[in-house]
Amino acid sequence: MSGTLYLVATPIGNLGDITYRAVETLKNADVIACEDTRHTLKLLNYLEINKPLISYYKQKENEGSEVLWELLEQGKNVALVSDAGMPCVSDPGAVVSRKVRERGGKVTVVPGACALVSAIALCGIDSGFTFVGFLPEKNKESEKVLEEYQNASLPIVLYAAPHDVAKLLDRLYKKYGEREFFAVKEITKIYETVLKGRLGSTIIEEARGEFVLIVMPKEREEREIGEEEILSCLREKIEQGVDKKSAVKETAEEWKVSKNLVYKLALRL
Repeated sequence: MSGTLYLVATPIGNLGDITYRAVETLKNADVIACEDTRHTLKLLNYLEINKPLISYYKQKENEGSEVLWELLEQGKNVALVSDAGMPCVSDPGAVVSRKVRERGGKVTVVPGACALVSAIALCGIDSGFTFVGFLPEKNKESEKVLEEYQNASLPIVLYAAPHDVAKLLDRLYKKYGEREFFAVKEITKIYETVLKGRLGSTIIEEARGEFVLIVMPKEREEREIGEEEILSCLREKIEQGVDKKSAVKETAEEWKVSKNLVYKLALRL
């Protein structure tokens, strides 16, 4: 009888976010496969779980997947975890998950914390999104990815290491222009932060911890929505007692156009 591969989500910051089912799965697994055994050992010590650990990381996924397949064939139940969050989502796991299913093995998921979903919720985005994750390390490949999503109609979600944030924001500005973006860091931790800014004019200081960057779609041009529609919205807000500065800001956000454009139109009122 073959074993089961469990894809187990682990906390992305606050250890209290581990689920009851995840704890039970880790306790009952014969082997736990992980990115960094030292990192996972800290979590297991916290949970008072003692299980054999085996290394399974991105650079050796193909070889590692064969090792895990052999264990499954022997009837072993394998729990696969990443350093934080959901395996396979910009973390190791997709290769072995795919191989096990293709070979007729059993794969199941133990869901839980995920930086992507948490960041989307924190920013109040309900329009759908395009997930990119970490850009490829090679510049040529990463440039190709950025170009591919340049005209995406949905928000683009990227992951960035702290030492890459400033450079990535600069690249995004050069490629996409002055778009609105969110930078989310320290999710579930004491210093959880959501920064809203614009590419080209917002600087992130003291970048610590991994970031989730959400770049909003290209703003609609004046010709696409018409000046009169914007002016009508402005008039309505001002008639309701909203001051002109706030009316400009609210109108720009509602119509997804730049504040500079709305301000120029507001001068006609």
